[in-house]
Amino acid sequence: MAFRKKADTVLAYDPDLLIIQECEHPDKINFQQHRSVPTSVIWIGDNANKGLGVFAYHGFQLTLHQSHNPALKLIAPVIVQSATEDFLLYAIWANNPADKDGPYVTQIWKALAHYQRLIRKTKTILAGDFNSNTIWDKPRREGNHTTVVQQLAKKGIHSTYHHFFNQEQGKEKHATQYMYRKQHLAYHLDYCFVSSDYLQRLQSVEIGDPSFWLRYSDHSPVIVKLNRES
Repeated sequence: MAFRKKADTVLAYDPDLLIIQECEHPDKINFQQHRSVPTSVIWIGDNANKGLGVFAYHGFQLTLHQSHNPALKLIAPVIVQSATEDFLLYAIWANNPADKDGPYVTQIWKALAHYQRLIRKTKTILAGDFNSNTIWDKPRREGNHTTVVQQLAKKGIHSTYHHFFNQEQGKEKHATQYMYRKQHLAYHLDYCFVSSDYLQRLQSVEIGDPSFWLRYSDHSPVIVKLNRES
């Protein structure tokens, strides 16, 4: 929350794209006061203090895809374009307490069904706070974390973190979320999945050091770098 108070710390990484959960409405942010002004912004949500924000820099432009289903909270299919890039980003903050089927990974499972024809095997990125991990799988629930990972894998879409660090789902050595900002209550909930063409361009994956980031949030950022298209 209160992204305007943390923006410069994040912008020090000079990102092309930012996906921010619990993000206040852009009208609350005076971008001119910060070190970088976005070239394009998309925000979705019902609460002006806690929505999902996507910010583009360095000439990238964002367009909310016309198939966006607001009932899937909070997942935004976003067309991302620049002079050299053109892909579809699914920005994610899986959070819908009103859904009796499940507030978190169930939203992603439903999104995979809703956007089935739109999710391509190339030029596709899904990134954000999934609020899920294999350790919480309920075997009788069709849309658990493992089945989401498997469904994406069928289209050649894989987690950059698990590929880069050679990790298994549910056995991650790096946490991304610290409940109550306590380092002993650590979980891996944030992901960046990319199609195989982008996985081949993967340069690095970094998980923010909690000793620094916990002063700003109970989540550490997932920082993914892709090589420029040759």
